[in-house]
Amino acid sequence: MTKFSDLNLDPKVLKAIVDAGYESPTPIQEGAIPPALEGRDVLGIAQTGTGKTASFTLPMITLLAKGRARARMPRSLVLCPTRELAAQVAENFDTYTKYHKLTKALLIGGVSFKEQDKLIDKGVDVLIATPGRLLDHVERGKLLLTGVQVMVVDEADRMLDMGFIPDIERIFGLTPFTRQTLFFSATMAPEIERITNTFLSNPARVEVARQATSSENIEQVVMMFKGSRKDREASEKRKALRMLIDNEAEKCTNAIIFCNRKMDVDTVAKSLKKHGYDAAPIHGDLDQSQRTKTLDAFRDGSLRFLIASDVAARGLDVPAVSHVFNYDVPSHAEDYVHRIGRTGRAGRDGKAMMICVPRDEKNFDAIEKLIQKTITRIDNPMQTSDTLDEAPAAEQGEKPKRTRTRTPRKSAAPKVETAQVEAAPIEAAQAEPPKPHDAKSDAPKAVPHTREPKAQTNTHTNAQPKPQAQKEARGRSGNNNNRSRGGGGGDNKVVGMGDHMPGFIAMSFDERRTG
Repeated sequence: MTKFSDLNLDPKVLKAIVDAGYESPTPIQEGAIPPALEGRDVLGIAQTGTGKTASFTLPMITLLAKGRARARMPRSLVLCPTRELAAQVAENFDTYTKYHKLTKALLIGGVSFKEQDKLIDKGVDVLIATPGRLLDHVERGKLLLTGVQVMVVDEADRMLDMGFIPDIERIFGLTPFTRQTLFFSATMAPEIERITNTFLSNPARVEVARQATSSENIEQVVMMFKGSRKDREASEKRKALRMLIDNEAEKCTNAIIFCNRKMDVDTVAKSLKKHGYDAAPIHGDLDQSQRTKTLDAFRDGSLRFLIASDVAARGLDVPAVSHVFNYDVPSHAEDYVHRIGRTGRAGRDGKAMMICVPRDEKNFDAIEKLIQKTITRIDNPMQTSDTLDEAPAAEQGEKPKRTRTRTPRKSAAPKVETAQVEAAPIEAAQAEPPKPHDAKSDAPKAVPHTREPKAQTNTHTNAQPKPQAQKEARGRSGNNNNRSRGGGGGDNKVVGMGDHMPGFIAMSFDERRTG
Protein backbone atom coordinates (compact mmCIF):
# COMPACT_ATOMS: atom_id res chain seq x y z
CA MET A 1 0.00 0.00 0.00
CA THR A 2 1.29 3.45 -0.96
CA LYS A 3 1.99 5.90 1.86
CA PHE A 4 2.48 9.66 1.85
CA SER A 5 6.16 9.09 2.54
CA ASP A 6 6.43 7.49 -0.90
CA LEU A 7 5.26 10.63 -2.74
CA ASN A 8 8.42 12.81 -2.35
CA LEU A 9 6.66 15.44 -0.25
CA ASP A 10 8.52 17.94 1.93
CA PRO A 11 9.47 16.43 5.33
CA LYS A 12 7.66 19.24 7.16
CA VAL A 13 4.54 18.52 5.13
CA LEU A 14 4.78 14.82 6.01
CA LYS A 15 5.06 15.72 9.68
CA ALA A 16 1.91 17.85 9.46
CA ILE A 17 0.11 14.97 7.72
CA VAL A 18 1.02 12.59 10.54
CA ASP A 19 -0.23 15.13 13.10
CA ALA A 20 -3.53 15.27 11.21
CA GLY A 21 -3.85 11.49 11.56
CA TYR A 22 -3.40 10.42 7.92
CA GLU A 23 -1.08 7.69 6.68
CA SER A 24 -2.18 6.58 3.22
CA PRO A 25 -3.30 8.79 0.32
CA THR A 26 -6.62 8.40 -1.47
CA PRO A 27 -6.62 7.31 -5.13
CA ILE A 28 -6.94 10.89 -6.41
CA GLN A 29 -4.10 12.02 -4.15
CA GLU A 30 -1.90 9.12 -5.18
CA GLY A 31 -2.47 9.90 -8.86
CA ALA A 32 -2.26 13.72 -8.77
CA ILE A 33 0.57 14.52 -6.32
CA PRO A 34 3.54 12.97 -8.23
CA PRO A 35 2.93 14.79 -11.57
CA ALA A 36 2.15 18.01 -9.68
CA LEU A 37 5.52 17.81 -7.90
CA GLU A 38 7.16 17.36 -11.31
CA GLY A 39 5.73 20.71 -12.43
CA ARG A 40 3.19 19.25 -14.92
CA ASP A 41 -0.36 20.43 -15.42
CA VAL A 42 -2.90 18.10 -13.84
CA LEU A 43 -6.48 17.37 -14.82
CA GLY A 44 -8.15 15.54 -11.93
CA ILE A 45 -11.59 13.94 -12.29
CA ALA A 46 -13.10 12.39 -9.17
CA GLN A 47 -16.38 12.36 -7.31
CA THR A 48 -16.83 14.59 -4.31
CA GLY A 49 -15.49 13.48 -0.96
CA THR A 50 -12.42 11.72 -2.36
CA GLY A 51 -9.77 14.08 -0.97
CA LYS A 52 -9.22 16.42 -3.91
CA THR A 53 -8.34 19.36 -1.67
CA ALA A 54 -5.27 17.66 -0.23
CA SER A 55 -4.26 16.47 -3.70
CA PHE A 56 -3.35 20.06 -4.65
CA THR A 57 -2.58 21.67 -1.28
CA LEU A 58 0.17 19.19 -0.40
CA PRO A 59 2.22 19.60 -3.62
CA MET A 60 1.66 23.40 -3.58
CA ILE A 61 3.14 23.71 -0.09
CA THR A 62 6.14 21.63 -1.15
CA LEU A 63 6.69 23.76 -4.26
CA LEU A 64 6.28 27.05 -2.38
CA ALA A 65 8.53 26.08 0.53
CA LYS A 66 11.38 27.97 -1.11
CA GLY A 67 10.95 31.57 -2.12
CA ARG A 68 9.33 34.73 -0.81
CA ALA A 69 6.18 36.61 -1.73
CA ARG A 70 6.15 40.22 -2.87
CA ALA A 71 3.58 42.88 -2.08
CA ARG A 72 0.35 42.61 -4.08
CA MET A 73 1.81 39.73 -6.09
CA PRO A 74 0.72 36.32 -4.73
CA ARG A 75 2.84 33.31 -5.66
CA SER A 76 -0.10 30.92 -6.04
CA LEU A 77 -3.81 31.19 -6.65
CA VAL A 78 -6.70 28.87 -5.73
CA LEU A 79 -10.14 29.58 -7.23
CA CYS A 80 -13.25 28.17 -5.55
CA PRO A 81 -16.91 28.53 -6.56
CA THR A 82 -18.34 29.31 -3.10
CA ARG A 83 -17.28 31.11 0.06
CA GLU A 84 -17.70 27.99 2.17
CA LEU A 85 -15.44 25.92 -0.06
CA ALA A 86 -12.83 28.69 -0.14
CA ALA A 87 -12.87 28.86 3.66
CA GLN A 88 -12.46 25.09 3.85
CA VAL A 89 -9.44 25.18 1.53
CA ALA A 90 -7.94 27.86 3.78
CA GLU A 91 -8.41 25.56 6.78
CA ASN A 92 -6.56 22.78 4.93
CA PHE A 93 -3.62 25.11 4.29
CA ASP A 94 -3.55 26.01 7.97
CA THR A 95 -3.41 22.29 8.83
CA TYR A 96 -0.63 21.35 6.40
CA THR A 97 1.51 24.52 6.72
CA LYS A 98 1.85 23.95 10.44
CA TYR A 99 5.64 23.74 10.19
CA HIS A 100 6.07 26.29 7.37
CA LYS A 101 6.05 30.06 7.40
CA LEU A 102 3.90 30.45 4.32
CA THR A 103 1.35 33.24 4.36
CA LYS A 104 -2.14 33.13 2.90
CA ALA A 105 -5.09 35.41 2.25
CA LEU A 106 -8.78 34.58 1.81
CA LEU A 107 -10.70 36.82 -0.60
CA ILE A 108 -14.45 36.18 -0.41
CA GLY A 109 -17.56 38.29 -0.46
CA GLY A 110 -19.24 39.50 2.72
CA VAL A 111 -15.91 40.53 4.27
CA SER A 112 -14.44 44.04 4.47
CA PHE A 113 -12.10 45.06 1.62
CA LYS A 114 -9.93 46.92 4.11
CA GLU A 115 -8.79 43.82 6.00
CA GLN A 116 -8.15 41.94 2.77
CA ASP A 117 -6.13 44.83 1.33
CA LYS A 118 -3.84 44.78 4.37
CA LEU A 119 -2.99 41.12 3.81
CA ILE A 120 -2.37 41.62 0.09
CA ASP A 121 -0.14 44.63 0.69
CA LYS A 122 2.13 42.55 2.94
CA GLY A 123 2.46 39.88 0.25
CA VAL A 124 1.02 36.35 0.40
CA ASP A 125 2.28 32.99 -0.77
CA VAL A 126 -1.17 31.48 -1.23
CA LEU A 127 -4.22 33.45 -2.36
CA ILE A 128 -7.56 31.66 -2.01
CA ALA A 129 -10.49 33.45 -3.60
CA THR A 130 -13.84 33.34 -5.30
CA PRO A 131 -13.79 34.70 -8.88
CA GLY A 132 -15.99 37.74 -8.25
CA ARG A 133 -14.11 39.11 -5.26
CA LEU A 134 -10.75 38.44 -6.91
CA LEU A 135 -11.69 40.52 -9.96
CA ASP A 136 -12.98 43.28 -7.67
CA HIS A 137 -9.49 43.63 -6.16
CA VAL A 138 -7.85 43.50 -9.59
CA GLU A 139 -10.11 46.25 -10.94
CA ARG A 140 -9.36 48.42 -7.92
CA GLY A 141 -5.66 48.12 -8.69
CA LYS A 142 -4.89 46.38 -5.39
CA LEU A 143 -3.76 43.06 -6.86
CA LEU A 144 -1.43 41.81 -9.60
CA LEU A 145 -1.50 38.21 -10.86
CA THR A 146 1.72 38.36 -12.87
CA GLY A 147 3.67 36.56 -10.16
CA VAL A 148 1.41 33.48 -9.95
CA GLN A 149 3.48 30.29 -10.30
CA VAL A 150 0.78 27.71 -9.50
CA MET A 151 -2.91 28.15 -10.28
CA VAL A 152 -5.63 25.81 -9.06
CA VAL A 153 -9.25 25.66 -10.25
CA ASP A 154 -11.34 23.61 -7.81
CA GLU A 155 -14.84 22.28 -8.59
CA ALA A 156 -14.69 23.53 -12.17
CA ASP A 157 -18.04 22.00 -13.11
CA ARG A 158 -19.69 23.98 -10.33
CA MET A 159 -18.03 27.10 -11.71
CA LEU A 160 -19.76 26.32 -14.99
CA ASP A 161 -23.16 25.92 -13.34
CA MET A 162 -22.80 29.22 -11.49
CA GLY A 163 -21.84 31.15 -14.61
CA PHE A 164 -18.21 31.80 -13.63
CA ILE A 165 -16.63 30.48 -16.82
CA PRO A 166 -16.19 33.97 -18.42
CA ASP A 167 -14.54 35.16 -15.18
CA ILE A 168 -12.27 32.10 -15.14
CA GLU A 169 -11.16 32.77 -18.70
CA ARG A 170 -10.43 36.40 -17.83
CA ILE A 171 -8.39 35.38 -14.76
CA PHE A 172 -6.41 32.90 -16.85
CA GLY A 173 -5.52 35.80 -19.14
CA LEU A 174 -4.16 37.83 -16.18
CA THR A 175 -1.76 35.09 -15.06
CA PRO A 176 1.61 34.24 -16.69
CA PHE A 177 1.65 31.78 -19.56
CA THR A 178 4.36 29.79 -17.79
CA ARG A 179 2.22 29.03 -14.72
CA GLN A 180 1.45 25.49 -13.60
CA THR A 181 -2.27 24.67 -13.65
CA LEU A 182 -4.05 22.10 -11.48
CA PHE A 183 -7.62 21.63 -12.69
CA PHE A 184 -10.15 19.56 -10.70
CA SER A 185 -13.73 18.66 -11.52
CA ALA A 186 -16.24 15.95 -10.66
CA THR A 187 -17.65 15.85 -14.20
CA MET A 188 -16.36 16.80 -17.62
CA ALA A 189 -18.98 18.83 -19.44
CA PRO A 190 -18.13 19.93 -23.01
CA GLU A 191 -17.49 23.50 -21.85
CA ILE A 192 -15.08 22.29 -19.16
CA GLU A 193 -13.23 20.17 -21.69
CA ARG A 194 -12.91 23.19 -23.99
CA ILE A 195 -11.27 25.23 -21.21
CA THR A 196 -8.83 22.46 -20.34
CA ASN A 197 -7.83 22.14 -23.98
CA THR A 198 -7.27 25.90 -24.14
CA PHE A 199 -5.42 26.66 -20.90
CA LEU A 200 -3.74 23.37 -19.90
CA SER A 201 -0.55 22.20 -21.56
CA ASN A 202 -0.24 18.43 -21.92
CA PRO A 203 -1.92 17.72 -18.58
CA ALA A 204 -1.60 14.49 -16.62
CA ARG A 205 -5.18 13.15 -16.58
CA VAL A 206 -6.08 11.46 -13.32
CA GLU A 207 -9.52 9.84 -13.21
CA VAL A 208 -10.19 7.61 -10.24
CA ALA A 209 -13.89 6.90 -10.71
CA ARG A 210 -16.48 6.80 -13.44
CA GLN A 211 -17.76 10.26 -14.18
CA ALA A 212 -20.73 11.36 -12.04
CA THR A 213 -21.08 8.15 -10.06
CA SER A 214 -22.42 7.90 -6.54
CA SER A 215 -20.64 6.15 -3.71
CA GLU A 216 -21.60 2.51 -3.21
CA ASN A 217 -21.96 2.89 0.56
CA ILE A 218 -24.82 5.38 0.21
CA GLU A 219 -28.34 3.92 0.29
CA GLN A 220 -30.54 5.85 -2.13
CA VAL A 221 -34.35 5.96 -2.04
CA VAL A 222 -37.02 8.18 -3.61
CA MET A 223 -40.62 8.87 -2.70
CA MET A 224 -42.90 9.60 -5.66
CA PHE A 225 -45.17 12.29 -4.24
CA LYS A 226 -48.40 13.80 -5.56
CA GLY A 227 -50.44 16.35 -3.63
CA SER A 228 -54.19 16.03 -3.17
CA ARG A 229 -54.70 19.48 -4.71
CA LYS A 230 -52.42 21.98 -6.37
CA ASP A 231 -52.93 24.63 -3.70
CA ARG A 232 -52.10 22.10 -0.95
CA GLU A 233 -49.09 20.47 -2.58
CA ALA A 234 -46.43 22.61 -0.86
CA SER A 235 -47.75 22.11 2.68
CA GLU A 236 -48.35 18.40 2.10
CA LYS A 237 -44.84 18.04 0.71
CA ARG A 238 -43.36 19.60 3.84
CA LYS A 239 -45.46 17.23 5.92
CA ALA A 240 -44.13 14.29 3.89
CA LEU A 241 -40.57 15.50 4.60
CA ARG A 242 -41.26 15.54 8.33
CA MET A 243 -42.68 12.02 8.17
CA LEU A 244 -39.56 10.81 6.34
CA ILE A 245 -37.39 12.37 9.04
CA ASP A 246 -39.50 10.78 11.79
CA ASN A 247 -39.26 7.36 10.14
CA GLU A 248 -35.45 7.70 10.22
CA ALA A 249 -35.35 9.16 13.73
CA GLU A 250 -33.31 6.30 15.22
CA LYS A 251 -30.58 6.43 12.56
CA CYS A 252 -30.65 10.12 11.63
CA THR A 253 -28.16 11.90 13.87
CA ASN A 254 -27.95 14.92 11.57
CA ALA A 255 -28.86 15.74 7.99
CA ILE A 256 -28.57 18.24 5.16
CA ILE A 257 -31.84 19.06 3.41
CA PHE A 258 -31.37 20.46 -0.09
CA CYS A 259 -33.80 22.76 -1.90
CA ASN A 260 -33.53 24.17 -5.41
CA ARG A 261 -34.57 27.72 -4.53
CA LYS A 262 -33.45 30.07 -1.78
CA MET A 263 -37.07 30.93 -1.03
CA ASP A 264 -37.86 27.27 -0.37
CA VAL A 265 -34.80 27.00 1.89
CA ASP A 266 -36.23 29.66 4.20
CA THR A 267 -39.77 28.23 4.01
CA VAL A 268 -38.71 24.67 4.86
CA ALA A 269 -36.45 25.87 7.69
CA LYS A 270 -39.28 27.91 9.25
CA SER A 271 -41.69 24.99 8.89
CA LEU A 272 -39.33 22.54 10.59
CA LYS A 273 -38.59 24.95 13.44
CA LYS A 274 -42.32 25.55 13.87
CA HIS A 275 -42.85 21.81 14.35
CA GLY A 276 -40.04 21.47 16.89
CA TYR A 277 -37.10 20.41 14.70
CA ASP A 278 -33.64 21.89 15.26
CA ALA A 279 -33.07 23.46 11.82
CA ALA A 280 -31.40 26.50 10.26
CA PRO A 281 -31.05 27.76 6.66
CA ILE A 282 -27.91 28.52 4.67
CA HIS A 283 -27.84 30.09 1.18
CA GLY A 284 -26.18 32.84 -0.81
CA ASP A 285 -28.46 35.70 0.29
CA LEU A 286 -27.57 35.37 3.97
CA ASP A 287 -24.88 37.48 5.59
CA GLN A 288 -21.48 35.80 5.61
CA SER A 289 -21.20 35.93 9.39
CA GLN A 290 -24.55 34.18 9.74
CA ARG A 291 -23.57 31.54 7.18
CA THR A 292 -20.32 30.87 9.02
CA LYS A 293 -22.08 30.66 12.38
CA THR A 294 -24.70 28.22 11.04
CA LEU A 295 -22.11 26.01 9.37
CA ASP A 296 -19.95 25.91 12.48
CA ALA A 297 -22.96 24.92 14.58
CA PHE A 298 -23.74 22.08 12.18
CA ARG A 299 -20.15 20.86 12.24
CA ASP A 300 -19.84 20.79 16.02
CA GLY A 301 -23.16 18.97 16.39
CA SER A 302 -25.18 21.72 18.06
CA LEU A 303 -27.39 22.00 14.95
CA ARG A 304 -29.14 18.87 13.69
CA PHE A 305 -30.69 19.90 10.37
CA LEU A 306 -29.02 22.18 7.83
CA ILE A 307 -31.42 23.44 5.15
CA ALA A 308 -29.29 24.43 2.18
CA SER A 309 -29.28 25.47 -1.43
CA ASP A 310 -26.58 24.12 -3.75
CA VAL A 311 -24.15 26.64 -2.27
CA ALA A 312 -23.48 23.93 0.35
CA ALA A 313 -23.52 20.98 -2.04
CA ARG A 314 -19.91 21.20 -3.11
CA GLY A 315 -16.78 20.56 -1.11
CA LEU A 316 -18.12 20.96 2.42
CA ASP A 317 -16.31 18.47 4.61
CA VAL A 318 -18.59 17.41 7.48
CA PRO A 319 -17.53 13.77 7.97
CA ALA A 320 -20.41 12.58 10.17
CA VAL A 321 -23.49 13.52 8.10
CA SER A 322 -25.80 10.51 8.41
CA HIS A 323 -28.55 11.57 5.98
CA VAL A 324 -29.15 13.79 2.97
CA PHE A 325 -32.73 14.74 2.07
CA ASN A 326 -33.42 16.13 -1.38
CA TYR A 327 -36.59 18.13 -0.80
CA ASP A 328 -36.45 19.01 -4.52
CA VAL A 329 -35.10 16.98 -7.42
CA PRO A 330 -32.07 18.96 -8.65
CA SER A 331 -32.42 20.56 -12.09
CA HIS A 332 -29.01 19.24 -13.15
CA ALA A 333 -28.34 15.56 -12.70
CA GLU A 334 -24.72 16.21 -11.69
CA ASP A 335 -25.88 18.22 -8.69
CA TYR A 336 -27.54 15.10 -7.29
CA VAL A 337 -24.16 13.34 -7.13
CA HIS A 338 -22.61 16.23 -5.22
CA ARG A 339 -25.56 16.59 -2.86
CA ILE A 340 -25.60 12.98 -1.73
CA GLY A 341 -21.80 13.08 -1.54
CA ARG A 342 -22.19 15.01 1.73
CA THR A 343 -23.04 11.69 3.43
CA GLY A 344 -21.19 8.39 3.44
CA ARG A 345 -17.80 10.11 3.65
CA ALA A 346 -14.53 8.53 4.83
CA GLY A 347 -15.88 5.01 4.44
CA ARG A 348 -19.00 5.57 6.54
CA ASP A 349 -22.47 4.42 5.54
CA GLY A 350 -24.98 7.06 4.51
CA LYS A 351 -28.53 7.41 3.28
CA ALA A 352 -29.94 9.76 0.66
CA MET A 353 -33.71 10.29 0.41
CA MET A 354 -35.52 12.32 -2.24
CA ILE A 355 -39.06 13.60 -2.82
CA CYS A 356 -40.12 13.63 -6.48
CA VAL A 357 -43.30 15.37 -7.66
CA PRO A 358 -44.79 14.65 -11.11
CA ARG A 359 -43.28 17.74 -12.75
CA ASP A 360 -39.77 16.62 -11.69
CA GLU A 361 -39.97 13.11 -13.13
CA LYS A 362 -38.02 14.16 -16.23
CA ASN A 363 -35.10 15.39 -14.10
CA PHE A 364 -35.34 12.24 -12.00
CA ASP A 365 -35.02 10.05 -15.08
CA ALA A 366 -31.91 12.00 -16.06
CA ILE A 367 -30.37 11.29 -12.64
CA GLU A 368 -30.92 7.54 -12.95
CA LYS A 369 -29.47 7.62 -16.43
CA LEU A 370 -26.39 9.53 -15.23
CA ILE A 371 -25.58 7.35 -12.23
CA GLN A 372 -26.53 4.21 -14.19
CA LYS A 373 -28.52 2.91 -11.27
CA THR A 374 -32.19 2.44 -10.41
CA ILE A 375 -33.09 4.30 -7.23
CA THR A 376 -35.34 2.37 -4.85
CA ARG A 377 -38.93 3.64 -4.63
CA ILE A 378 -40.63 3.89 -1.25
CA ASP A 379 -44.30 4.43 -0.36
CA ASN A 380 -45.69 7.82 0.47
CA PRO A 381 -46.30 7.70 4.25
CA MET A 382 -49.11 10.24 3.94
CA GLN A 383 -51.07 8.11 1.48
CA THR A 384 -50.56 5.05 3.69
CA SER A 385 -51.95 6.81 6.74
CA ASP A 386 -54.90 8.19 4.76
CA THR A 387 -55.72 4.70 3.48
CA LEU A 388 -55.71 3.27 7.02
CA ASP A 389 -58.01 6.04 8.23
CA GLU A 390 -60.54 5.39 5.48
CA ALA A 391 -60.38 1.58 5.70
CA PRO A 392 -63.34 1.05 8.12
CA ALA A 393 -65.69 3.13 5.96
CA ALA A 394 -64.58 1.31 2.84
CA GLU A 395 -65.16 -2.09 4.43
CA GLN A 396 -68.73 -1.10 5.32
CA GLY A 397 -69.37 0.02 1.79
CA GLU A 398 -69.81 3.63 2.79
CA LYS A 399 -68.72 6.42 0.56
CA PRO A 400 -66.41 9.07 2.00
CA LYS A 401 -68.47 11.91 3.33
CA ARG A 402 -67.96 15.33 1.92
CA THR A 403 -66.80 17.83 4.46
CA ARG A 404 -68.05 20.89 2.61
CA THR A 405 -71.24 22.39 4.07
CA ARG A 406 -73.52 25.07 2.82
CA THR A 407 -73.47 28.41 4.52
CA PRO A 408 -76.56 29.38 6.58
CA ARG A 409 -77.25 32.15 4.15
CA LYS A 410 -77.68 29.83 1.20
CA SER A 411 -79.64 27.19 3.15
CA ALA A 412 -82.14 29.72 4.55
CA ALA A 413 -82.94 31.31 1.21
CA PRO A 414 -85.00 28.44 -0.27
CA LYS A 415 -87.24 28.28 2.85
CA VAL A 416 -88.11 31.94 2.59
CA GLU A 417 -88.86 31.66 -1.09
CA THR A 418 -91.04 28.56 -0.52
CA ALA A 419 -93.06 30.34 2.13
CA GLN A 420 -93.62 33.25 -0.17
CA VAL A 421 -94.68 31.01 -3.01
CA GLU A 422 -97.14 29.12 -0.84
CA ALA A 423 -98.63 32.29 0.53
CA ALA A 424 -98.92 33.99 -2.83
CA PRO A 425 -102.14 32.31 -4.06
CA ILE A 426 -103.95 33.11 -0.81
CA GLU A 427 -102.90 36.73 -0.78
CA ALA A 428 -103.67 37.11 -4.45
CA ALA A 429 -107.15 35.68 -3.97
CA GLN A 430 -107.87 38.06 -1.14
CA ALA A 431 -106.28 41.25 -2.39
CA GLU A 432 -106.36 41.15 -6.19
CA PRO A 433 -109.16 43.37 -7.52
CA PRO A 434 -111.28 42.20 -10.43
CA LYS A 435 -110.04 43.22 -13.82
CA PRO A 436 -112.26 44.65 -16.54
CA HIS A 437 -111.36 42.00 -19.04
CA ASP A 438 -112.59 39.27 -16.68
CA ALA A 439 -116.16 40.30 -17.35
CA LYS A 440 -115.63 40.15 -21.08
CA SER A 441 -114.01 36.75 -20.87
CA ASP A 442 -116.84 35.45 -18.69
CA ALA A 443 -119.57 36.82 -20.88
CA PRO A 444 -119.22 34.24 -23.63
CA LYS A 445 -119.91 31.54 -21.03
CA ALA A 446 -123.51 32.70 -21.03
CA VAL A 447 -123.74 32.47 -24.83
CA PRO A 448 -124.86 28.81 -24.98
CA HIS A 449 -127.77 29.68 -22.65
CA THR A 450 -128.76 32.85 -24.51
CA ARG A 451 -128.18 31.58 -28.03
CA GLU A 452 -131.87 31.21 -29.25
CA PRO A 453 -133.51 31.47 -32.68
CA LYS A 454 -134.42 34.94 -33.83
CA ALA A 455 -138.07 33.99 -33.84
CA GLN A 456 -138.20 34.32 -30.03
CA THR A 457 -138.77 37.70 -28.51
CA ASN A 458 -136.06 39.85 -27.03
CA THR A 459 -137.81 39.72 -23.64
CA HIS A 460 -136.67 36.12 -23.10
CA THR A 461 -133.10 36.80 -24.15
CA ASN A 462 -133.04 39.91 -22.07
CA ALA A 463 -134.16 38.23 -18.89
CA GLN A 464 -132.15 35.00 -19.13
CA PRO A 465 -128.53 36.28 -18.72
CA LYS A 466 -129.36 38.95 -16.16
CA PRO A 467 -129.57 36.89 -12.97
CA GLN A 468 -126.66 34.60 -14.10
CA ALA A 469 -124.29 37.48 -14.88
CA GLN A 470 -125.23 39.22 -11.64
CA LYS A 471 -124.55 36.07 -9.57
CA GLU A 472 -121.11 35.44 -11.16
CA ALA A 473 -120.10 39.08 -10.75
CA ARG A 474 -120.89 38.94 -7.04
CA GLY A 475 -118.85 35.74 -6.66
CA ARG A 476 -115.81 37.31 -8.28
CA SER A 477 -115.92 40.49 -6.23
CA GLY A 478 -115.93 38.67 -2.86
CA ASN A 479 -117.50 41.68 -1.01
CA ASN A 480 -120.82 43.40 -0.49
CA ASN A 481 -120.04 46.68 -2.19
CA ASN A 482 -122.75 45.88 -4.77
CA ARG A 483 -125.52 46.22 -2.20
CA SER A 484 -124.34 49.52 -0.88
CA ARG A 485 -123.84 51.02 -4.31
CA GLY A 486 -126.82 49.48 -6.07
CA GLY A 487 -129.41 49.53 -3.22
CA GLY A 488 -130.56 45.91 -3.78
CA GLY A 489 -128.54 44.73 -6.73
CA GLY A 490 -131.23 45.03 -9.53
CA ASP A 491 -130.28 45.82 -13.14
CA ASN A 492 -132.54 48.83 -13.24
CA LYS A 493 -130.52 50.41 -10.42
CA VAL A 494 -127.16 50.04 -12.21
CA VAL A 495 -126.03 52.88 -14.42
CA GLY A 496 -123.28 52.24 -16.92
CA MET A 497 -120.53 49.70 -16.32
CA GLY A 498 -119.81 49.41 -12.62
CA ASP A 499 -119.29 46.39 -10.43
CA HIS A 500 -122.14 44.63 -12.27
CA MET A 501 -122.63 44.35 -15.98
CA PRO A 502 -126.22 44.90 -17.16
CA GLY A 503 -127.71 42.10 -19.20
CA PHE A 504 -128.48 44.27 -22.19
CA ILE A 505 -124.81 44.74 -22.84
CA ALA A 506 -124.31 41.00 -23.02
CA MET A 507 -127.31 40.80 -25.28
CA SER A 508 -125.97 43.33 -27.72
CA PHE A 509 -122.64 41.44 -27.88
CA ASP A 510 -124.50 38.23 -28.52
CA GLU A 511 -126.55 39.71 -31.31
CA ARG A 512 -123.44 41.07 -33.04
CA ARG A 513 -121.72 37.72 -32.90
CA THR A 514 -124.72 35.75 -34.13
CA GLY A 515 -126.02 38.30 -36.61
